[in-house]
Amino acid sequence: MMQFNVSSTERDYETDYDVIVIGAGAAGYSAGVYIKRSGMSVAILERESVPGGNTAVSPLVENYLGYTAIEGADLAENFRKHYAQYGKIITEIDVRDIKKEGDKFKITTNRSDFTARAVIVTTGTTHRKMNVKGEDEYYGKGISYCSTCDGYLFKGKDVAVIGGGNSGAISALYLDGIAKNVSIIAHSKIKKCEDAYVKSIDEKKIPFILNAETEEFLGDGKKLNGLKYKDLKTGEEKTVKLDGVFVYIGVIPQTSFLKNIGVKLDNHGFILGDEKGRTNIPGIYAAGDVLSGSEEQIATAVGDGSKAAITLYTDLINKKF
Repeated sequence: MMQFNVSSTERDYETDYDVIVIGAGAAGYSAGVYIKRSGMSVAILERESVPGGNTAVSPLVENYLGYTAIEGADLAENFRKHYAQYGKIITEIDVRDIKKEGDKFKITTNRSDFTARAVIVTTGTTHRKMNVKGEDEYYGKGISYCSTCDGYLFKGKDVAVIGGGNSGAISALYLDGIAKNVSIIAHSKIKKCEDAYVKSIDEKKIPFILNAETEEFLGDGKKLNGLKYKDLKTGEEKTVKLDGVFVYIGVIPQTSFLKNIGVKLDNHGFILGDEKGRTNIPGIYAAGDVLSGSEEQIATAVGDGSKAAITLYTDLINKKF
C-alpha cells in the first residue's frame, strides 16, 4: 500500500506521469483511482492547501449513497484516504498553462513543470459570492450555496433564495416542498428566469422580491436569523427574518489555464465535453462541475471522474492520441 503524502512547499514529488489530474475533488479522486487501477501512474494537482473541493466545505451531505448523513469534510477525507492507496496528491499547485510537446502535455504551474501523456481536468467551480457583511460568518450556519445539498436541513423553516435567474428559480421550487415558506430576492427589476419557471413560481405563490440589494446577513453569532436589503426603487432599508438563505448568483468555472491549449468552452467558461468526458483536444478530458451542463452533485462528479478515466484508458490503448 502506498503511503499517502500531501506535498506542499517541499520538492518531494516526481514530475512525469502517465496522467495528471487537475483538481482534488470528488471527480478528481474518482478519476485518480480508476487511472491507477488501469496500471498507469497518476498524480493529482490541487491549488488549495486542503484538498476536497466543494465536498469538503459542504456542512452536511445527506444525498450521497451509503451515508444517511455525513459532514462534507468527513466524506472528502474518505475520498482522500481511498485515493491515497493508489496515487500522489500535490497541494498548493496552481496550474497556469498546458501545452502539447511531442507526444506529451507540459503542465506549467507556480512551482514546477509536469509532463503527462494525458490530462483530466476536474477543477470544478467556485460559488460567486455576494461579498456583503455576514456572508462568511454565517456560511454553514444558515447560508448555503446548494439547495439540493442542504435544503433538508431547513424543513419546516423560513428560507429565501437570492438570485432571480433559472438556478434561483429551480432552487426555490425545490425548496417549496421542504421549507415552510420560500421567497426569492432579486437585484433585477424583472423576473429573469424562463417563463415556465415564472408560471410555476406564481402557481405556488412563491413571492418574488425585486429591486432588492442585499446589504447584510444578520444573526446572533451562532446562526443566521435574517437579512437586511435595500429597496432600490424607494431607497428604503428593510429587514426579513429567515432561518436560511440560498445564494444563487452564479458560479465561476476554474478554466482560465486552458485558454492557450484551445479547449472549447461554453459562453460561461465551462468545458464542452462529450458524454464520456472527451474535450476537443485529444488526450485532455474533463469531469465534474467544470463540465458544461453539470448537475453539480457529488454523485455525478464521482461518476464523471470514473467515466473519463475509463474513456482515457480505452482511447490510449486504441492509440487515439
